[in-house]
Amino acid sequence: MADSNNNIWTIAENSAQETQTIRVFIGYDPREALAFSVLAHSIHVRASQPVSIAPLMLSQLRGVYRRERNPLQSTDFSFSRFLVPYLSEFSGWSLFMDCDMLVLDDIAELWALRDERYAVQVVMHNHVPQEEIKFLDAAQTKYEKKNWSSVMLFNNARCRALTPDYVNTASGLELHQFKWLDDDNLIGEIPPRWNHLVGYDSPSIDVSLVHYTIGGPYFEEYRDCEYSEEWRSELADVLRVDQRQAR
Repeated sequence: MADSNNNIWTIAENSAQETQTIRVFIGYDPREALAFSVLAHSIHVRASQPVSIAPLMLSQLRGVYRRERNPLQSTDFSFSRFLVPYLSEFSGWSLFMDCDMLVLDDIAELWALRDERYAVQVVMHNHVPQEEIKFLDAAQTKYEKKNWSSVMLFNNARCRALTPDYVNTASGLELHQFKWLDDDNLIGEIPPRWNHLVGYDSPSIDVSLVHYTIGGPYFEEYRDCEYSEEWRSELADVLRVDQRQAR
């Protein structure tokens, strides 16, 4: 009977782990508010597990995030993204992503890739942009590990270096090149399909997350970019309001 009870508890614990809430933080910039809403919708409607989504809004981070805006900073969340482990109380796992994205698969599949060997997991792009300017006339910067930080699975307890004081004072390169880790071996890799760079990566049918890194179809000059129809279809679902037919 004791063995039977132990088996029941083991099954219950495994079930709880499988259905745990997926904790997601999305970068928020008021100039791309619509992009945030469409991305959040694309996550929710495809998820097979509960998902909690929080926007990283600077208006909600007063007293925690105190950096002056840098001329090279293209979005409000260029640096605030590194507060995710702190906002998660350095406990469990959290997922960060930029807002200029669209999720096409079950986010639970990405969540299942969490590996305790690593402090953070990313798509390790070899991304060298050719353009000098991107959306809203923002300067395009070039540096090692470019776009690695646009999707990050944080093992929060192993990211304790990312205190508010550090995030507020470290250089952009220290943050985005993961200098806050003692060893690059603490950076794990996730499959490229979870951060497909539109306009850079070769077209593929094996894409789970689309990243409109130069500019999304919500900007007129990029309205016909790769995966623009998929984004507009998602937008239509966001705007859906069923009406009761008049008798």
